[in-house]
Amino acid sequence: MAIAFAAEWRIVLKDAGVLIFFIALPIAYPIVYTLVYNPEVLEKMPVVVVDNSRTAESRDLVRKIGATPAIEIYDYVPSLQEAKHLVDANEVFGILEISSDYAKEIGRGETGHVTFYCDMALMLRFRTFAFSLTEVQIAEIGSITADRISMLGAESLYTGMPVNSESYMLGDPQQGFASFVMPGIVVLILQQSMVLGAVMIMGTARQRRRRNHGFDPLMPVNSPAYAIVWGKALCYTIFYITPALFALHFIPSIFNLPHVGSAVQYLLFALPFLLASAFFGITLGAVARDRESAFMLIVITSVVFLFLSGLTWPRYAMPDAWQIVGDFIPATWAVEGFIQINSNNAVLSDVITNYYWLWGLAAAYSILGALSEKWLRVSHGV
Repeated sequence: MAIAFAAEWRIVLKDAGVLIFFIALPIAYPIVYTLVYNPEVLEKMPVVVVDNSRTAESRDLVRKIGATPAIEIYDYVPSLQEAKHLVDANEVFGILEISSDYAKEIGRGETGHVTFYCDMALMLRFRTFAFSLTEVQIAEIGSITADRISMLGAESLYTGMPVNSESYMLGDPQQGFASFVMPGIVVLILQQSMVLGAVMIMGTARQRRRRNHGFDPLMPVNSPAYAIVWGKALCYTIFYITPALFALHFIPSIFNLPHVGSAVQYLLFALPFLLASAFFGITLGAVARDRESAFMLIVITSVVFLFLSGLTWPRYAMPDAWQIVGDFIPATWAVEGFIQINSNNAVLSDVITNYYWLWGLAAAYSILGALSEKWLRVSHGV
């Protein structure tokens, strides 16, 4: 195992392509992604108003909506058709249409009607619009209700909304997109970069074997298959200690992302994850016929692993078959566990199920990796 570890270490250090995957990618990608998602919260999105009411009540509503941090009143236009032209020209991202009977309906004690049209090219934009408009709506309900009670001469009976609602966002207090997605993305980056580097090494080894009649001159021949596989996995895991520490600890600190968990806890949690990812990459590398196979693997697996992790769509809402597939991806368990430790201050015992699954996957893929190494030796006559 020590001989295989030393041989693999030399291979990694001498291969510029592998070093890009093992060092440059896990360090550069988290920085680039986080910069792309900053600023985290959308502000001052332009909205055009079609005010068919033209009353003091409609102007007051527009004033309150324009006072929210997310919305900026771009202009008033006389018709919905002209407002659509502004949306098509990407000058505004929303249209606020107030009905002609808005003030009359409120005055008669009925429901006032306002329609909001949103450019759905970006779901984050729609979400921010919806939250801001809901806050204004709740405030208007309280104000209009107070005015109606005042008209009946019963001011003392009204003390505000029957139920007051306040939100405390655990794990993502500023409701930023980077704070939501990056703690999970960095875990996926660590897994993918290690897997791709391992596949590149395995593909290059297959090419060497074909040139040397089934013999790889850079690896020990007489070592058992399990020793070769464990030597490689330990090499990758030790190599990834520094990139993992940077991605999991320093990236949240540098960009002020949620970071309340203990570094000791998530580094202990990262150990089985890195081992499982290493064995996972070695197992997938058995199908790599050449060096370029790693790039094909990027196209096939990156988006699939992202969705299976439950980061963009909850796992409980997936069909059972896809949940089972996701169970065998190390990042699936690591993403959930790391977010709980890093963002919600969980300890290792709180994510013990994820921890055991990662150790189980490390054991399972170590066996599959050893079997694939034996198969490669037989297929090449070694």
